[in-house]
Amino acid sequence: MGQNSLLHAADSTWDSRLSFASEPEEYPVISRRNSIMSHSRLFLALPATLLLLGMQPVAAADVTPRTLTVSGTGEIKSAPDAAQLSTGVVSQAPNAAAALTANARAMTAVFDTLKRAGVAEKNIQTSDFSISPQYAGKPGQPQHIAGYQASNTVNVLVDKLDKVGPTIDALVASGSNQIDGPNFTIADPKPLLAKAREMAVKDAIAKAQVYAAAAGVSLGPIMSIGESGGQSAPRPMNRMMMSMDKAPATPIAGGEESVSADVSITWAIN
Repeated sequence: MGQNSLLHAADSTWDSRLSFASEPEEYPVISRRNSIMSHSRLFLALPATLLLLGMQPVAAADVTPRTLTVSGTGEIKSAPDAAQLSTGVVSQAPNAAAALTANARAMTAVFDTLKRAGVAEKNIQTSDFSISPQYAGKPGQPQHIAGYQASNTVNVLVDKLDKVGPTIDALVASGSNQIDGPNFTIADPKPLLAKAREMAVKDAIAKAQVYAAAAGVSLGPIMSIGESGGQSAPRPMNRMMMSMDKAPATPIAGGEESVSADVSITWAIN
């Protein structure tokens, strides 16, 4: 075999080996291309999916619920079992020291009288004390100090109604010339207030049921309950300047006191 023949045979063998070696490489290349194309399709599809999700309608939870708010009142009446009053002494003298001395002497008698009447020390509290000049003079002329006035007042709680009249009489006899009251009250209103609250809630429920039936709706769960008001306002006390003249026993009538409660209840309605 000549040299050219040998070279041709070697080239043929080498080409075969190259062809054999290159063929398996095409399969991984094709596989990688397919994988890349699949991932590309997935990434292209995601924005479209997210866009569709973003276009969904607003959830119904964002809608404001319909409600019905109704108020109710409850009131309990009961006889009072205590009374509040204020008592004191107003003293006048040419000078401040004399007015103060006279007032202190009279107020000491007032305190002693309250203790004898069975009023506990914790139920006696000073509410006002003052010393002030008193002016006099003819109209159109300068005023001048004609004397001084001393005033001392205490608030008193009498825990039994049958003591109120005798206590007032004893105070006047001891030198008290200023009394406000009595203002009747209930010493412990909590049990009555609890009953008034129950009545107020029942009153609100009854009203709500009527309103719901008339409007063609049904009551859902209670959303809120609020309270306002409370006991009835204290009765105003009238101020009296008492004279030292002998007077008949002071009659006292307690009547009735009321304890009330007001509530406001809100329901969801269907």
